[in-house]
Amino acid sequence: MKFIKGLCSVVAISAIAALSQAGSAQAISFNITRGAAGPGGVTNQGAFSDFWNDPGTKTIDFNSGSAPTTGFAKFSFENASISSVRADRWAPAGANGEVNEGNYLAVFQGGSVTIQLESALRYFGMNWGAISSGNVFSFFKGNNLIKSFSTDDVNPVAPVRADQHGGEGNGYLHFYADASDAFDRIVITQTGGGGFETDNYSFNAGDPRDPRKVPEPTAVLGLMAAGGALLLKRRTQAQVEE
Repeated sequence: MKFIKGLCSVVAISAIAALSQAGSAQAISFNITRGAAGPGGVTNQGAFSDFWNDPGTKTIDFNSGSAPTTGFAKFSFENASISSVRADRWAPAGANGEVNEGNYLAVFQGGSVTIQLESALRYFGMNWGAISSGNVFSFFKGNNLIKSFSTDDVNPVAPVRADQHGGEGNGYLHFYADASDAFDRIVITQTGGGGFETDNYSFNAGDPRDPRKVPEPTAVLGLMAAGGALLLKRRTQAQVEE
């Protein structure tokens, strides 16, 4: 009877631990960093993703003067007279506040940009700044909205302050999706006044960070089985020693 009670306790603890980890997962999470220098150590083209050089990461820098309309990420503009690829002092700053001399993508009130992806992805990042209110990021899978974020949701203390922007905030914003919530369409929109200035978009089919494993239901059963096997082993050893 004592053995059975011990087994039940381990099974329960294992299951609770696994389910607690699973319950703590979020569909899409985010963080903001200073970003990094780009290919060849370039610092005058804005900040690049901390993962731009990782296997599987693809980057679009807009330095051609336009957004791609073919390939793995297809851009389309709603009201293109309002939003476009351009070059001016409001280009997102480099990782240490350097002036961005390249082209960047800007969206203004009344416009939006849709990025249609060739396949579902789990990572998206962008150089963001000067950070303004009314910036909205929306992630979709097919026609289903997974999650939307606004400036208020994702703007902690900006890691970079750029003199050319009057001290306004800049940074590199990273989004990470759980495998079950991989997205195949991103829409960026500006609501209200101000602008939505972005550059150096990076994409990856996986999570480029060290993965934080979240047990699936089969993993919960595995933990329960492992707990039971451990107790059985100890019980057997105890019987041998008696």
